[in-house]
Amino acid sequence: MAIALTLSACGGGGESSTGTSSTSSSGGLEKTQLLVGVVPVPSSAPLFIAEKRGFFKEEGLTVKTEIIQAPQAVMPKILNGSMDAFLTSYVSLMAINDSGAAKLKLFQHSQEAAPNVAGVVVAKGSPIKTAADLKGKTIAVNVLKALGQTLTNAHLQEAGLKPEDVKYVPVQFADQIAALGSGQVDAAWLVEPFLTAAKKSGATQIIDTTDGVTAGVPIDGWGVTEDWLAKNPKTAAAFHRALAKAQQIAGTDRKAIDEVVPTYTQIPADAAAAMTLGKFSMEADKASVQKLADLLQGYGYLKTKVDVAQLFAPVSG
Repeated sequence: MAIALTLSACGGGGESSTGTSSTSSSGGLEKTQLLVGVVPVPSSAPLFIAEKRGFFKEEGLTVKTEIIQAPQAVMPKILNGSMDAFLTSYVSLMAINDSGAAKLKLFQHSQEAAPNVAGVVVAKGSPIKTAADLKGKTIAVNVLKALGQTLTNAHLQEAGLKPEDVKYVPVQFADQIAALGSGQVDAAWLVEPFLTAAKKSGATQIIDTTDGVTAGVPIDGWGVTEDWLAKNPKTAAAFHRALAKAQQIAGTDRKAIDEVVPTYTQIPADAAAAMTLGKFSMEADKASVQKLADLLQGYGYLKTKVDVAQLFAPVSG
């Protein structure tokens, strides 16, 4: 998901010297310094857990980070190899592959949906009470033809509406509460922590888009290009070991996530601890990924059918 946040600071990896390290002192790694694109959302937490606990250092890696909104915006860096890996939604990864702009692989899963991680809200006092009431209305999403629109469509169809019965407009998450309040839009699709903030401001949630017909939908993970994997197999294995260790911690220790989220976002510590999180599992459920891919193709957001087995990077030890 493309998340629009203004950041006062960018969390970064290691404090090693800059410049290219030699492989002679790094166990034969093709690269020891990596630049990783992170989105300022909870899904990026495992990378910062790995940094905080020294997992990258143990593997001979120095990881630096750059805040991105979505991989589409930094494709030149990804394609020329100056950015090594990046957080990406499954939707973005499949859309980029479908467009032919790049050949990307999902390197490590991060988060899948849990109830109330994302939903559609309306302003306080709105006459809109159910999904069926959205017919003819305008719904704000952060990016058109992406995860929000796809999930909302599925719930509209369950309520007897067609996707074309509503109008979607792009509004950055940070601006959606104001857009609701001013009447610019009738409803808004929000993710955490914006969803909790909207409800605290008086908005009413009318659809939980991460439950029911779209329960357990895979949200995002870490992406790399096929070319990068081919050129850096030992580095990829080392990077994956460190990320996987942190992913396991994220899946079992909520406090570990709460500790790092305020370091790379503008989410205060109390809000980080209060927001609803998805599930940080080691691997995505392939059937759920296929269901998402089929929804995207069904709505015309992808031209070709996705072979989910081909999305995931083969990573050794």
